Amino acid sequence: MSDALGPDDLVLCVNAAPNHVTGRPVPLRAGETYRVVSVMEFACPCGRSDALLDVGVDFGWCQSRFRLLPKPKLESRPRRVSAPKEKETAR
Repeated sequence: MSDALGPDDLVLCVNAAPNHVTGRPVPLRAGETYRVVSVMEFACPCGRSDALLDVGVDFGWCQSRFRLLPKPKLESRPRRVSAPKEKETAR
């Protein structure tokens, strides 16, 4: 799964359980979106993922805590502008 994630990807935190290794509470919040700063190719000590993520909060987090969000589309669609039709008055 680490090859699917990269820097600047948006991820959704789905698991804000205590730290896998230390048992301490984590500063992440379930349901919040984070931007990946870097992907560290080290296996998590819990054995659930093959990489740790740096999301700019505290230290590396197990990849199993997050789900990749789709990238926003940058395509701009031309908008139709409705202008009132001018009517000629006949006398």
